[in-house]
Amino acid sequence: MTLDDRLERWGGEQLLLRRDPCGATAIVAIHSTALGPARGGTRLRCYSSLDEAVDDALALAAAMTLKFAAVDFPSGGGKAVLAIPAGLGGEARRGLLLRYGGYLRQLEGIFGTGPDVGTTPADMDVIAEGGAPEVFCRTPAQGGAGDSGPFTALGVAAAAERVCLHLFGVASVRGRACSVQGLGGVGAPLVRALSERGALVLVADPNPAAVDELVTACPGVAVVDPRVLLEAPCDLLMPCALGGIITSDRIPRLRCRAIVGGANNPLADPEGGARALAARGILYAPDFIVNVGGALAATGIESLGWSKVQARMRLVEAVSHNLDLVFRRAEEQGSDPWTAARGLAEERLARARGAAAS
Repeated sequence: MTLDDRLERWGGEQLLLRRDPCGATAIVAIHSTALGPARGGTRLRCYSSLDEAVDDALALAAAMTLKFAAVDFPSGGGKAVLAIPAGLGGEARRGLLLRYGGYLRQLEGIFGTGPDVGTTPADMDVIAEGGAPEVFCRTPAQGGAGDSGPFTALGVAAAAERVCLHLFGVASVRGRACSVQGLGGVGAPLVRALSERGALVLVADPNPAAVDELVTACPGVAVVDPRVLLEAPCDLLMPCALGGIITSDRIPRLRCRAIVGGANNPLADPEGGARALAARGILYAPDFIVNVGGALAATGIESLGWSKVQARMRLVEAVSHNLDLVFRRAEEQGSDPWTAARGLAEERLARARGAAAS
């Protein structure tokens, strides 16, 4: 598929690429500004090809549009990817972030960013130092909200309780087997939240240090080989690492009752995968409904003046309300939850576009 074909299928507004002297490529994808300025995280990682990096940026930006639209929040969808050469670190990495901040300054405010996979609040400080005009989740020392992962995890935990209400009649994860894949910025605080709520938690991560730290903090969790966790029997499968891990060939082998996690785009084929899950009787809680907490809290705290207490309350209310609405719509329409959630987001986008045109 050519780039023109991919952009046509994507349906977004702008795709911007800049080659950096260190060998990295900065990719900024602006999917929609119908609801407000485009906002989304900056992901930093090695990719097998530039095409893979571009496709990741496009998919993540589209997901941000759905994420904000689904909760009717005044932000548009965008995403940035810094596709780096292997081994980039130290001063070379810092230099890339500084130059990237200058690049965002040249874009004159069309894109506001925050942390994502491979970046941290300290990195956001560097990007802001480089001149980026709107950077969320800087360190508290620099006036930012800090790490957004715990906010995302709180929303995922709230979603898990709504899923349990839908499946089992009780809005509680107590006694439920929850398999958490990935113990990073979202997965680790999610495991803590689930453990505090009485869940039976299984975890997997390829990083032994992350596993050891989590087991020390939550001694009741069970550690599972990362190669088998996704297909291990459980009530809730909770992917919290990279996307695309629920593939068409894996769906027939899943042994969970529901999927509800913090990862963006966990379904390799969202539309087809959602139908296949529904056909198997596996409830899918759409990722862009479930994992909105970090983006919602950071934007609310830093742009709308929310306190952290208000942010926690509002994100739990937003996730719970919208997930209940999506499940109800799916039942009424005879569709799957992903289709119902996408329809909800598109309705809100259409209203915004209509209001702007009038």
